[in-house]
This record gives sequence, structure tokens and C-alpha cells, in this order.
Amino acid sequence: MTEPDRIAVKAHKLYKVFGRRPQDAVRDLEAGASRDDVAGHGTAAVIDASFEVKAGEIFVVMGLSGSGKSTLIRMLNGLLEPTSGTVTIGSTDISGIPARELREVRRKKISMVFQHFALLPHRTVLDNAAYALEVQGMPKAEREERAQRVIDVVGLGGWGDKLPDELSGGMKQRVGLARALAAETDILLMDEAFSALDPLIRREMQEQLVELHADLGKTIIFITHDLNEAMFLGDRIAVMRDGRIVQVGTPEDILTDPANDYVAQFVQDVDRARVLTAASAMEPARSVVSHTAGPRAALREMRDLQTSAAFVVGRGRKLIGAVRDRDVMKLVTNKQTALESAIDTEVAAVTGDIALADLYEVAVENDLPIAVVDDDRRLLGVIPRVTLLAALGNIDTTNGDPNPLEPPATIPTNVITETLLETAPDGVDDSDEANRAKEGAK
Repeated sequence: MTEPDRIAVKAHKLYKVFGRRPQDAVRDLEAGASRDDVAGHGTAAVIDASFEVKAGEIFVVMGLSGSGKSTLIRMLNGLLEPTSGTVTIGSTDISGIPARELREVRRKKISMVFQHFALLPHRTVLDNAAYALEVQGMPKAEREERAQRVIDVVGLGGWGDKLPDELSGGMKQRVGLARALAAETDILLMDEAFSALDPLIRREMQEQLVELHADLGKTIIFITHDLNEAMFLGDRIAVMRDGRIVQVGTPEDILTDPANDYVAQFVQDVDRARVLTAASAMEPARSVVSHTAGPRAALREMRDLQTSAAFVVGRGRKLIGAVRDRDVMKLVTNKQTALESAIDTEVAAVTGDIALADLYEVAVENDLPIAVVDDDRRLLGVIPRVTLLAALGNIDTTNGDPNPLEPPATIPTNVITETLLETAPDGVDDSDEANRAKEGAK
């Protein structure tokens, strides 16, 4: 199994019931009883939770207070024993294993960052960051060296000799993060880690976590009740309600295809522009010609698709630029046979991972759709201005029209047809040239 497909954490049919008869509650829940139905047996905090977390991803568990998310994360590192079900860390099933083996799994594989920092008040920043290493028995010089390294990574260089009371809330949380990173475990659990911070500091910490994740590649399971935070951080999100996971998916999946009315209501106020990307909003690029196509073929392509411009691609569908009907018309009138002089190479192009929020200005400043390309500048699709607006409003713009999202042609079809007939050289079959252009654009 390749690294991107390796499963770091697996939860299988997890139940956690607090009360006098938890097993009776699980039995009834498995038979279809609701959370309220089993209240006489106990409080069902987590009900039939199953999911897998891939190595190296940020997996966010999101839900309102009382949804069971904090109970769930405490089962993932063995702080709470499941009433039923299993938790597997790597290849180790930690459900019911001896305490000594569980401590070894935590020491080597899992670290945790808490909501309220959990710092030791009489220890310095450096000593707090090194605490887990001290518990492991690491020599002082070695643990301080490692702790200092992660303190620098989280932006606290020069603060190692300060006490927690001398720090702001954001700085305290950085110490908690440094302590977890110093342990050098593969898995990082974060329980509402940023919820106690002021909004600006919270956003700063979110951004730093994303940067650290990109650099370190750790598997992160992040608990939050804040949907915008979940959407910003998560590669995938599990939405919990009343102890159950009601949907697991990417932020775009959850935003554009909610599993039920609860999720739909949950996401209705999300800033879609910050979640949706160019790749999610793009349409097929229909008006496309090869750079080897002649002006008449380009005009025919625009006429057939009723557009006023066409994107020009080279070998491998690499984007070169675009041509407009008026410029190509001049070439045809002047009996030119090459497109090069009419190609505008300054067309707007973005990669698919760009957030839609970053495309407003680009869309306003350009009369052509925004081209979406990959890292090798291959044309993947386009985003007309109306598509951008529709994506943000969650409006379906497809209505069966041949090409509803392209700008209308500015030159009437009959004029183009007449010009083609009048200017085509003897012996040239214009339909053959158009066909060659289409083949070259593939």
C-alpha cells in the first residue's frame, strides 16, 4: 500500500455509553433504537462511528456541543475505552490492550493538543515543550535541543525561558503545539485546540497549522464546532450529530452535496468563496483551437459554438493564449493563413487549487473566461464570470443550451459564412481545415 493510501487511524462501529447498563444500550441502538430511546440505560455519547484517516491528511471532526466529538477523540488515543467497537492505530488495535502497551502506543505514535493549553505553570516554555521527552527518559541535553528546535518552528524563538503566565493565549497554544511536535509522533490529535483564542489569533494559528502540516506531513485529527475552521483546515470532514457521524467528505463535498437537511442547514452560512476552488467551478473549455489551425478554421469553430473568442492550445493541450473573432476576421479578410499574429498570450490563467475568493478581481478585469490549467499549463477548463457567480450562489447554470456559459458571438453567423466562402482559396475545403483544427486541439 502506497503512503497516500496508508491508513493511520481506523474506527470501526464505535459506541460509547455512559451509565448503568451500557451494553444494553448498545444492543438497543444496534436494533434501531434512538438516542432518547436508550436514555434509561445510559447516555449514548457516540453511536456506531466508523471512518478511516489516511496517513498525512488533516481529518476534522465537526459538530455542535453534545454531538460526541470530544468523546470520540478520547477513544482514539485510549483515554476512554469504547463500550463497543475497535480503534486501530496503524496496525495495532488499542481496544482493550494492557495499560503498558497503550502507553507505548501513545508515546511513539500519538500526541495531543488540548483546548486549554494544559501547561505546567511553574515550568518554562522550554521545559513545557520538553516535558513529554523527560517522561520518556530522554537525557536533558538531547530533549532540550529537540524542544528548542520545535519552539523555533512554532514561532516562539527567544521565549524559551519564559513562564506560561508571561505569554498570551496564542503563545500558550503554540507551546502546547510545540510539546506535541517534540514527541515526534506520526499522529496529532487536537481537541478544540484554537477555540479559546481571539478570532485574529485563531486564524493565525489555523494558518500556521496548515503550514506546519505541509512541512511535516503529520496525520492530524482536529476536533471543532466551528464550520469555517473545519472547512479551512480539513482535507476531509466528519460531521457529527447526536453521537452519530452523518457525513464524511471533502469540504467541497459537504458544501455542494450535503447528505441531509441537517448538514445543509449547517453549511448554509459558510463563506463558499473560501472553500470552493477553481477546479470545482470550472466548465469544459469548448471553444478551443490548435495553434496550427488557420484563421478560417478558428472562425468556423467560433461560429459553430456561437462564441466571440477561442482558446489556443499547442501540443499536449498546453495553453498558448486566445483569439477573438474581430482579430481573426481581419486575418481572413487579408487572406492570412496563420493564427500567430492574432493570438493574445496574456489571457488569465489559474491552477485548480485557487480559491474562488481570489478570482473576483481576475474575472472583473478580463473579458474572457478564466482558464484553469495544471502545473504544466495544460488547459483543464474555464470559468466564465457567470459560472463564478453561480458557484458562489450554488445555482445550477446548465439548462441544455449548446454553450450557455460562453460570451455570445459579436459577428452574425451569416457574415462569417459569407466571408469564409468569399476568401477561401481555390482547392481548399474549409470544412476539412476546421476538422484538422479540432483534431489538433485534442
